[in-house]
Amino acid sequence: MLDTINKQENPILEIVLSSLEDGKADNVTVIDLRGKTSIANEMVIASGNSDRHVISLAQRLQENLKKAGYKSVSEGETKGDWVLIDAYDVIVHLFRPEVRDFYNLEKMWQSAVNLRKD
Repeated sequence: MLDTINKQENPILEIVLSSLEDGKADNVTVIDLRGKTSIANEMVIASGNSDRHVISLAQRLQENLKKAGYKSVSEGETKGDWVLIDAYDVIVHLFRPEVRDFYNLEKMWQSAVNLRKD
C-alpha cells in the first residue's frame, strides 16, 4: 500500500513516516483513504514493542509535526496501549502488538475501502 502513495504529495505523511522510522516503529502500514472517506487522506498504523515505546513514538511524531509547523491532536498517551494522533490529512494509530492484533484496523479499513469500490 505504501508504494502507491507519493509521500511528496503530502508533507505530513512524509514527517509521520520518517518519525516512525527514526523511532524504530514496527510493521508500519499506510492505507490510502482518498476518495473513500472525508476524515483523512491517509491512515498510518504502526506498532511499538511496549507501552513506553508507543508513547515515545507518539511524542517524537508530535514534536516533529510541531517543528514543521503542523498541528495535531492526540489521545491515549497516558496508557500507551493505543495512541491516536490526528494530524488532519493523516490519522495515525500506534499500538502495542497484541492490542493491534485485537482491533485489526487494517482488515476493517481494507474491507471498507473495498466496499466503496463496488
